[in-house]
Order: sequence, then structure tokens, then C-alpha cells
Amino acid sequence: MADNSWSRRHILSLEDFTPSDYQTVLQTAASFREVLSRRTKKVPALQGQVITNLFFEPSTRTRSSFELAAKRLSADILNFSPGSSSLKKGETILDTAKTYLAMGTNLMVIRHQQAGVPTIIAQEMDRINSGVGILNAGDGQHAHPSQALLDLFTMCATLDGAAPHIDHLQGKKIVIVGDILHSRVARSNIWSLTACGAEVHLVAPPTLLPKHFLEAFKRPVKTGEKSPPLERRLYVHWQLEPALEDADFVMALRLQHERMSQHLLPSLRAYHRRFGITRERLQGCKPTVKIMHPGPTNRGVELTSDLMDDPELSLVPMQVTSGVATRMALLYLIGGVK
Repeated sequence: MADNSWSRRHILSLEDFTPSDYQTVLQTAASFREVLSRRTKKVPALQGQVITNLFFEPSTRTRSSFELAAKRLSADILNFSPGSSSLKKGETILDTAKTYLAMGTNLMVIRHQQAGVPTIIAQEMDRINSGVGILNAGDGQHAHPSQALLDLFTMCATLDGAAPHIDHLQGKKIVIVGDILHSRVARSNIWSLTACGAEVHLVAPPTLLPKHFLEAFKRPVKTGEKSPPLERRLYVHWQLEPALEDADFVMALRLQHERMSQHLLPSLRAYHRRFGITRERLQGCKPTVKIMHPGPTNRGVELTSDLMDDPELSLVPMQVTSGVATRMALLYLIGGVK
């Protein structure tokens, strides 16, 4: 089912993923999508393994998706709730992780409001030779790899439902609109989509998309790296209409008020007037354009309700469905690394 060349014990970011890595995830997710279409939607792939969901930050889609993915793989699941945990008594995050390790955890899925927490836990697990795999389910403004991978799978499956492949994204124009500055989803999607040959256009008000934003994605050649650096076709716009011209996919992002430390927008109404996705604005896109949103959605702000609920245009339900198959793939892949 999976590529034997897969060797990643942790999935913390997509920054160093190769096209081969992405294709392995797509192939594996496609296999599990077929499993989920059966009457019996369960396989014994991770039977006997324990997966712990360490979610220090609220989540609906991601947490439920990972829990269902683990159950479909026949794993045992432990769910952590910070509000009723020993963190309230002064226990450290690392000690919490080690407590679950002592209970026999094999894989940890971690979400935290601070960037870098999943990486710190992964480094500690490696230091003590625990053999535990860590999957970042979103950390601060840094990364959300599983969301970007399910978005990648959704796009490729839309272009070729029978055999999703990263080659289908070559030359496709993908527009990401919204709160780019605070979005870990945007960052992870930029790494994945540009690595797979897509042309990515970012659109936002200047306060949510500063000039220096692209600097982090100019990947240098690393010492000893066998393959040349990837050509990342990435563009910035502060006006929506020019960016939408001939777009194949349009992804709207939520305005993340909880991460905004200052007043960056005049009003939600003003934002929607200039950057909200409407049926009229989509007229400049390709006739086959599809819209996406990682959720949760502020209807009438990032995009109109009629678009979100339009089965001909909206891939939002498919993103949620793809999330289970993709996360099954990720758990299966890192769960098989010895």
C-alpha cells in the first residue's frame, strides 16, 4: 500500500518534503479512500498500536478526523483534554507526553497554540530512543501539514478521481485569499503546492500579507543535498480581481482574530467588499474553477453561503471527507517506520 522508501518517523512540517514524499501520501490516501467506500470501513493496519491525540488547542475537524482515522486503522486511542489534565497542577508538556509514553503510546498527534511544541516533543522522544512518531496537527502560525496534504489530495482527486497524482498540478493556478499572515494552513499549502509544480497566488490586504512574507519560502541549496532546490512559483497580490484571472482553484482562509495582536482590518464588511469570494468575482476564473476552505468558515465574510453550498463549485465537503483518508495514510506511514 505504501512506498517502501518512506522513512519519516515524524511529520512536523512540509518544508523538506520532496515530490516523491507527496506522491507516496497521495497513493496511500487513495488506497484508504477505497477502504472507506466499502461496507466494512476498517483495516487492521495499526492493530495493537496506541495513538494519543494531544490537543492543547480547540479543534473540531482535525481532532475528529484523526480520531476516526485511527479507529479505521484499528488502533487504540487516547484523547487528552487540557482543561481536565495535570497541566492545571503545574505538570509540564514534556512530562505529559512522557506519561502517555509510559502508557504504551506509539504515535502522538499534537496541536498547540505555540509554534515549535510538536518539534520539541519529537526531539525529546528521539533523545530517549522511544520510537514514538509525532504528527503535527497544527502549531501556532508555523505549520499544519495534514491539512495541506488533504488539500493536495482533494485537488489531485478532483483533477483525476481514479488516480490522483501530483503531476496533475503542474502549471495549475491556485489562489489563496485571506489572512495569510497568521495562517499555518497557508504556509503548509505554499510548501506543498509549489513543490508539486503549481503556481500559487497569495491575496490579502497589505496588513495581512507583508512584503517580506515570501522570504521564508526561498529555499536555499543545503550542503550535501542531492537534488537541486525546487522552483517555487509564488506571487503576491493586494487586489483580488487580477489574482483570480484564469484560476483553477480558489482557497479562502478564515480571518484569525484570535491571533491578531492589533487592529489590522477596518471591518468585516470592508474586508468582504474587497476580498470576499462571490459568484460574480469567480467569472474571471477558469470555467472549471473550484473553491476550497479549510474551515471553520465565516459565511458572508470570506465567501458567500451560496458558493459554499454549491455542489458544482465547492470542494469544502470533499476536503472534510478527504481528511480521514489522508490522515489514515499519514498514521499508517509513520506507524510503519521502525
